[in-house]
Amino acid sequence: MVEESAYWLAWAQISGIGPVLLRRLQQHFGTLATAWNATKVQLGEVEGFGFQTLEKVVQQRSRLHPEQLFTKHQQENSHFWTPADADYPRLLLETPSPPPILYYRGEVELQENLGQKPMVGIVGTRQPSEYGIRWTRQISTALAKNGFTVVSGMAEGIDTESHIAAMKAGGRTIAVLGTGVDVIYPHKNRDLYKQILTAGLVVSEYPTKTPPDRTHFPRRNRIIAGLSRAILVMEAPLKSGALITATYANEFGRDVYALPGRLDDYPSQGCLKLLSQGASFILKELDELLTMLGAIPQIDTIEASTAPEQLSLPTLSPELQTVMDAFATSVPEALASDALPFDFIVQQTGMAAGSVSSALLQLELMGLISQLPGMRYQKS
Repeated sequence: MVEESAYWLAWAQISGIGPVLLRRLQQHFGTLATAWNATKVQLGEVEGFGFQTLEKVVQQRSRLHPEQLFTKHQQENSHFWTPADADYPRLLLETPSPPPILYYRGEVELQENLGQKPMVGIVGTRQPSEYGIRWTRQISTALAKNGFTVVSGMAEGIDTESHIAAMKAGGRTIAVLGTGVDVIYPHKNRDLYKQILTAGLVVSEYPTKTPPDRTHFPRRNRIIAGLSRAILVMEAPLKSGALITATYANEFGRDVYALPGRLDDYPSQGCLKLLSQGASFILKELDELLTMLGAIPQIDTIEASTAPEQLSLPTLSPELQTVMDAFATSVPEALASDALPFDFIVQQTGMAAGSVSSALLQLELMGLISQLPGMRYQKS
């Protein structure tokens, strides 16, 4: 879908149009190509498109040519995905703010992108104690040996330790950068960066040659949370980017685990706060942790083993049942297919878009529905 990918890229060039507004555009118009040709009045119907934003769109859209822009961008950034591409990471796509462009370098594993291989994020302080380092190494090693891909941010401290331990154990790891995928930060991790390219993947929402910027790193934490089935916070003070990642994980419906520490340990204060707010404990018995993480259903396992008569489950929560009921409604002739667009499901259920997105992901993991290109869904 090169054409639709070109429009994701073009819309992303307009100032003031971020991932959330792009998602709303797609949900409202069905495709960003359709949105590109919409009138000012039509765009004004989309939530978040106020007067100033509309003026920017009108002024900047006339100077952009999506197909030409896409061709030029490919020459400067040879490897990237847009949400219109089949290889775009499925779990990340289900979040409220997926990056319109996701750049990558390294070895792509399609099972990860399709959500068929579990990925777990490990985050924490840049200045860990010996205790935090020891447990990060043990847990990353155990995850890698049990088939999990470890996701982190290639920062100093906990991030670095998790990447290294996973690769030493023969596993894969993914680094989410706050720079371009060709910019190594911190520079001392240049050797680690090279190793990750041969044993995993480096991804970023920023184009090549983008230097480090303090505003980029909190934003990239949503990608770590979005890619992962669960987030493990190893050590984190109260003011830590790891807590931002945990917040995103909660918003996305991911499980959050925290390593407990002593009450008077500064690096553990953030973890203790998470535990007080309902995060699960990381305990000494790692088999229990692996069992809980492994219990998260994998898409391929469910789809392969679920028989048709098992698909009508009587134990759905009210929220999931409401979304499933939307598929039993009469499909408007204008849709011309049995697949329902995301915005139509939101309209039918009367639920918030974020709640619908989370419910759709759960139903897909249960094998009850499947997603088609263009944010359309149908019963399996």
